[in-house]
Amino acid sequence: MQNIKNQVVYSTTMIFFKSVCHYISAIQPSLFQGPNTPSQVPIVLLEDIPNVFSEIELGSGKHIHKRRKLADSREKTMSSDDEDLSGKSRSRHVVVNKNDLSNPNEALESFKMARECWDLLHSSDALDKEFSRICLPWKTDTWLWLRIFLTDMVIYQGQHRKAIISLHLMAALQGPHSPSQQIMSQGSLEQQRSLIQLAVCHFAIGEYKLTCEKILELMNFIVPPPQETSKHREEQSKVKPKSRKACDLKLLPCVSKHVMPYCLQLLVASVKLRAFSDNRDDMALGHLIVLLQHDWPKGEVLFLKAIGKICLQGNFQYENFFNYITNIDMLEEFAYLRTQEGGKIHLELIPNQGVLLKSSSTTLGLLQQEFIPVLQASLATSDRHHTVTRGITKGVKEDFRLAMERQVSRCTENLMVILHRFCINEKILLLQCLA
Repeated sequence: MQNIKNQVVYSTTMIFFKSVCHYISAIQPSLFQGPNTPSQVPIVLLEDIPNVFSEIELGSGKHIHKRRKLADSREKTMSSDDEDLSGKSRSRHVVVNKNDLSNPNEALESFKMARECWDLLHSSDALDKEFSRICLPWKTDTWLWLRIFLTDMVIYQGQHRKAIISLHLMAALQGPHSPSQQIMSQGSLEQQRSLIQLAVCHFAIGEYKLTCEKILELMNFIVPPPQETSKHREEQSKVKPKSRKACDLKLLPCVSKHVMPYCLQLLVASVKLRAFSDNRDDMALGHLIVLLQHDWPKGEVLFLKAIGKICLQGNFQYENFFNYITNIDMLEEFAYLRTQEGGKIHLELIPNQGVLLKSSSTTLGLLQQEFIPVLQASLATSDRHHTVTRGITKGVKEDFRLAMERQVSRCTENLMVILHRFCINEKILLLQCLA
């Protein structure tokens, strides 16, 4: 009987370590590459959050814009922050883009095999004890690649508190005196990988301030991706999202192009609960509106909920409005609120003029000379943007009109740069609204 037990442990242990090596080689190849080998982008396992932009009930009050065509029959879905992600032992679907991994099926199969071996090795006290005896002299607790797998495994299982502990243990392995430090550097992709996993784990257990802290720390290492062309955005908006099961996971390339949009979604999902709480919080509501510019018009439902809340309040104060909000549809909506037809809502949005004029004089001068006249002419003849022109030129104060004109001229700026600057500059205010 003892021999059978040993055979089970030894063979399962070999398969376990082989499977883990294959999985880590696929998602974090730098751990097994020499110093002269071209580095490859690591892949990070994250919770999927498909319902970030789902609306939140506010009560009976509604604000209906004349151009608004929100279908009341729109099917309401549960937001990701209402779901219980902990303690899931069932099989969960992992989404991966075939272009991100050379052989995604093989990587996922290795991950599955390693998990099953781990479960078998810990299925009884006898097997667990023998496996621990084998690992002890090898000092497997210092193997960074094994710790990465163990973290991904507990994230897969939905055990996010265990994952947080594992991520902190991983940070210790990456310290200044650790064996793995030779492959680490300040702000490295490996550090970014840990930060985003910490953020998603804190989010999954409802610790939104800690989620925000990790995201804002990560933003210091992120380079905003280039501006998407308007044609590409239009094509994206026409694509109908596929219905997906809740609690899925995704393997995401750990590069700014993919990480920053995911972080912005986490921020939206974290801030929206505070913004729509029973207690009035204009700061949280303003932060949410800034963030909803990302991936527009997916966030339009939430934005219109925010407008509805502002109308119920009768006034709104957010002095960072003109620093970060450049979405033409949002500008139109706020301009309309100032009119008689829009409810003559009292808005305190006037910015710090010094911040507004931070753009280079060359760029701003070019916009003023060439872009604004053309845009104003198009606004005057466009049904879509007619309310912006009317809101700027009729029944509003001169300072608001000038600020809105200047803001319209910024609609072509790289939104990701603006949102990145927002996360960096407003870190304290973002954390305060989630305290």
